Amino acid sequence: MTDTTVPLSRPAAPSAEREMTIRGLVLGALITIVFTASNIYLGLKIGLTVASSIPAAVISMSVLRTMGGATILENNLVQTQASAAGTLSCVFISFPCLVMIGHWQHFPYLETTLLSLAGGMTGVLFTVPLRRAMVTHSSLPYPEGVAAAEILKAGSEGGNPDSLKALMTGGLVSAVVTFATGGLRLLSDGASATAVWGGAVFRASTGFSLALLGAGYLVGIAGGLAMLVGAIIAWGIAVPVLSTMLPNTAHLAPAAFATQVWAQKVRFMGAGTIGVAAIWTLAMLAQPVAAGIRDMLRAGRSVGEDSQSRDLSPRTMVLLTGVSLAILFGLFVAFQAPIMGAPGAAEHAIIGAALAAVLFCALFGFLIAAACGYMAGIVGSSSSPLSGIAIIAVVMIALFLLGLEQVGLLPAQMSANGHHLAIAFALFILSAIVASSAISNDNLQDLKTGQLVGASPWRQQAALLVGCISGAVVIPPVLELLYQAYGFVGAMPRAGMNPDHALAAPQPALLVTIATGIFQHQLDWNMIVLGAGLGGVLIAADLLLRRWARALPPLAVGIGLYLPPAVSVTLAIGAVLGWACTRRRPSLRAETGIGTMLASGFIVGESLTGVLLAAVAGATGRDDTLSVLPAGADAMPMVLGFLVFVAICTWFGRSIRRV
Repeated sequence: MTDTTVPLSRPAAPSAEREMTIRGLVLGALITIVFTASNIYLGLKIGLTVASSIPAAVISMSVLRTMGGATILENNLVQTQASAAGTLSCVFISFPCLVMIGHWQHFPYLETTLLSLAGGMTGVLFTVPLRRAMVTHSSLPYPEGVAAAEILKAGSEGGNPDSLKALMTGGLVSAVVTFATGGLRLLSDGASATAVWGGAVFRASTGFSLALLGAGYLVGIAGGLAMLVGAIIAWGIAVPVLSTMLPNTAHLAPAAFATQVWAQKVRFMGAGTIGVAAIWTLAMLAQPVAAGIRDMLRAGRSVGEDSQSRDLSPRTMVLLTGVSLAILFGLFVAFQAPIMGAPGAAEHAIIGAALAAVLFCALFGFLIAAACGYMAGIVGSSSSPLSGIAIIAVVMIALFLLGLEQVGLLPAQMSANGHHLAIAFALFILSAIVASSAISNDNLQDLKTGQLVGASPWRQQAALLVGCISGAVVIPPVLELLYQAYGFVGAMPRAGMNPDHALAAPQPALLVTIATGIFQHQLDWNMIVLGAGLGGVLIAADLLLRRWARALPPLAVGIGLYLPPAVSVTLAIGAVLGWACTRRRPSLRAETGIGTMLASGFIVGESLTGVLLAAVAGATGRDDTLSVLPAGADAMPMVLGFLVFVAICTWFGRSIRRV
């Protein structure tokens, strides 16, 4: 597999255009409220969120153009700020855990806000030294970053009319399909087939998402096929083998049993693979990252450096990092306040546990930031498996706290009642790591967009910090509102509420299970260890393939194992379609080419429509408000969805080759 990616373009020439403005900051803050609310609702409802960078760019261009005097750089800063806040909403993965275990009865505003803010700020700051190595001097495709840049270029006054037309065409097609799928329910969002052979359950699935099709085109053949390999290992080998070994005690149908095996076993295997592959990727990036840090420090001492090459100054970085870690230290101490007056409680143990937790967040947070940035560079922010990162993080945090307990550095009260307080403390620390991971997952994507439109990195980084403030302020009331209105499965705020309306909160439920299992010595480690071993094999295979100018990115394979097959397979379809249409004419993959613009439009249309449908669901409390088909009508939407998807793939391929 050749490592084909979207080629890098030179950044635009430095411009005197205005970039950071008061009206832009205000608009970014207003957009934040919409995306934060919709993403938290979607995340707690179905475990997925919508990318906020692209919709924010479209909204910004529309509003600022109406106000007059808008520039491409001003629009870029608005989408940067709004995307940071929208991405920070991924803390829905961790905060509900504290309610589900009974440690919190509601979402305390100050703690939730400060933890989101401090964690998010570290995510920005940890990725600043990575920009030169992973954006400026990297061939990573950054599909959503490229798409956002093309939207900004096409929407600017000097944009190419043909590019704008292709972008709008792709967006319109995708919006119509998404509305027919997620709103009217006339089209299915995927198809699957299940077969049983000798007790082994085989299941093949694909999705019909045009956004994933476009993202696959932008990702390229190496990343797309690597994810397909991961899906084949998961559903063609692991699930069939495990389904013959594990009892179907609930007497589930074959398809449901296969899905259960994947969710409860194979995903942990994927998490182990992601962990090993991430460590290997970080090791490979060590030299360029070190060089990037040296360049950043030199740039900080260079008075006349080009604004397009300058990051936040080292002094500002140190100050803000110190403030963020100080906030985390205060929160970790305050978390242990209930045991300070308990008999035998030692203040030095409480302070020591807080300091150790801060040190863990600093060291582990930086490593996770680099891993998340790299994964976002491969598959985009919205497809990057933050849940997998959260699994790795909660395992590491739990083991870390157990290690502190063994050497006597953890307050004894944390071990009482089945380690209840220790479990809660681990999930509290996890919330800071998740916030940091979510922002770092988005930050480098935004910096890629900025590179392509000629933005100033330090201004983007400042906008990201402002976005963290905006998001952190909005997150607690949204979480509280949704919890009081619906409750979570297994954790209802009041007696007498209808459990059928409760939000599923799939990721928090899984993380609670893992944390509790580790502290109470009930977690099955076999799949995680097996996944780690597979990660080692994949690293060796990738090194071997690179001798023949081929690639099999092990991290992408791990992502394919972990993500639902509909995501991995659809991305692979887009990658293969792009390779087939452009392999004889590589120039067609240029960033202003028809394929890139249509693919970007697919992402735009689905993202915007997804936000609108999320708003409708949030307002009505139902996700099927607009459905026009009766319940149980599954066959016709699947057939229609398949036919529409094939037709659009055919049209997409012909449009690329026609140029």
